[in-house]
Amino acid sequence: MLKLKHKISLLGSTGSIGTQSLDVVRKLNLEIVGLTANKNVDLAEKQAREFSPYMVAMYDENSALILKQKLKDTNIKVVSGLDGLCEVASLPQAELVLNSVVGMVGLKPTLTAIEYGKDIALANKETLVAGGSLVMALAKKKGVNIYPVDSEHSAIFQCLQGQPTNKALKRLILTASGGAFFGKTIDDLKNITPEQALKHPNWNMGAKITVDSATLMNKGLEIIEASWLFNMPVDKIDVVIHRESIIHSLIEYDDNSVIAQLGVPDMRIPIQYAITYPERYNSPVKQLNLAEIGKLSFYEPDYKTFKCITACINAIKCGGIIPAVVNGANEQAVELFLNNKISFLDIGELVTKTMNSKENKNITCLDDVLQADKEAREFVLSQVK
Repeated sequence: MLKLKHKISLLGSTGSIGTQSLDVVRKLNLEIVGLTANKNVDLAEKQAREFSPYMVAMYDENSALILKQKLKDTNIKVVSGLDGLCEVASLPQAELVLNSVVGMVGLKPTLTAIEYGKDIALANKETLVAGGSLVMALAKKKGVNIYPVDSEHSAIFQCLQGQPTNKALKRLILTASGGAFFGKTIDDLKNITPEQALKHPNWNMGAKITVDSATLMNKGLEIIEASWLFNMPVDKIDVVIHRESIIHSLIEYDDNSVIAQLGVPDMRIPIQYAITYPERYNSPVKQLNLAEIGKLSFYEPDYKTFKCITACINAIKCGGIIPAVVNGANEQAVELFLNNKISFLDIGELVTKTMNSKENKNITCLDDVLQADKEAREFVLSQVK
């Protein structure tokens, strides 16, 4: 049996994916050498004391100061800001960097980890959505493996193990739960509150990702990710609404044979596979009982009502900076929605309007991506004001 990558730097340890990743780490008896969080000092301290990493980074500067004081009786180094995240991502002890940070802040630490030759378990969508060309080129240059953690991309990755080349691959089919508002019309969505949008039917996720699921932005971002991860043009990537979230995605071959990966909706399966690939181990996840599930249903997405997914499809067709623009606009719009500054339907409108306002150009460096992201956010704010 191959040796597991025992030493892990976990970015975003206090979020939903981060805490579930630590469940897997406990189960497999692995070592955490670095942790990062944003502002949750109490949980970060608890994790640091349990796993005794070499270093903990808090993205928020004030939180880092508080944590440093709390951990002064230990030998754990506390750092801060984006530089701190990059420092944890490049720790010499780390054999694998699991990036579960939410948002654009995850891009630079990913590039840093790859630059230092670290394999990546990737749960940060924005890394590939905004900087896919940079990330994939650098990973190829450095000989680094990128293992997908998203349940949909992990499902495709698992299905492809029987035929790891694209030669006979006809189509990728991403499944989507449909979020909190499946079947709703534009009129139904006019007065949606953040509290309503945060009630996901199947998955327990952070606020931003849950809202993205409700707008179908999440699925749009996953289309862009899949295009980069599996070197597939967007016209060969389809989406089907699957309310039960049992089939996590499918692949179709030239002979019209379709292979699917199934499991209960629990992120610890894809997290564990990203860590243990190509081996499989016992997991803490409930066993799937199809008779108990009873039936599986499938529907076409409503591309007209849920404009975010359409914007993402158009963005990856454009290429260049446009996916970064769409991503940045969405992040800013979701923040405004969660703070009751705009309506639910405004999110899709603002993402589309921002995309159409920007002149495209090729990405040559990280600054191109960051500038596109900055301008997209500013444009959204200018429209709201």
